[in-house]
Amino acid sequence: MSLGLPRRASAEYAGTAILVAAVVGSGIAAARLSPTDVGLQLLENAIATALALGALILTFGPVSGAHFNPVVSAVDWWYGRRAGTGLTGRDLAAYSAAQTGGAITGAVLADLMFDLPAVAWSRTERTGVNLWLAEAVATAGLVVLIFALARSGRTAVSSPPSSSAVWSPSPPSSPGTPTPPTPPTPSSCPTAPRRPKPDEQQTRRPVRLPPQRRPLPDGRRLAAPPRR
Repeated sequence: MSLGLPRRASAEYAGTAILVAAVVGSGIAAARLSPTDVGLQLLENAIATALALGALILTFGPVSGAHFNPVVSAVDWWYGRRAGTGLTGRDLAAYSAAQTGGAITGAVLADLMFDLPAVAWSRTERTGVNLWLAEAVATAGLVVLIFALARSGRTAVSSPPSSSAVWSPSPPSSPGTPTPPTPPTPSSCPTAPRRPKPDEQQTRRPVRLPPQRRPLPDGRRLAAPPRR
């Protein structure tokens, strides 16, 4: 296997285990909290599943793509096999094994957390065309959601800023050590008065002020000469 494949497979194992534990655990808790209201049970389970799935996609998406389902991995391998951008056959096998093991682990963990037998036969009959259709729609929605987030880049983690871009204060200098002068910033530099350009001096016209009346000795004022 390649260098990054064990890490990606481990992420798929952990993410699938947490997702299944959240789905199964919220279902058990909803059945105990609302034993007579099936609609409320469905609402509680759906809210917990949606929040868990969103958090897991954002957490494990940058590592492995957050497939959590062999069908999603198979779709990624199918569409990327020609361009060489998707999973390889070896990656698909590792992803499928990790997801299957993670789902079993998550179901066992949820049963143990609610004081139930770790492994037991299911007594609820789940079959019918409607259930298969619901599974197909749910899986298709998961595929569209994951690939839409991957294409938009919302699952990518931004790299931390470099050390040169982060300002850190210098340690205090010891007594007797001269402190280097701080270079002036553009905001602290004095601004020199703007000098008019030669063409501006030529185009400027003198401003004519209105004539003022001079007072006479007896307090009277001379009338201003008429304007031309």
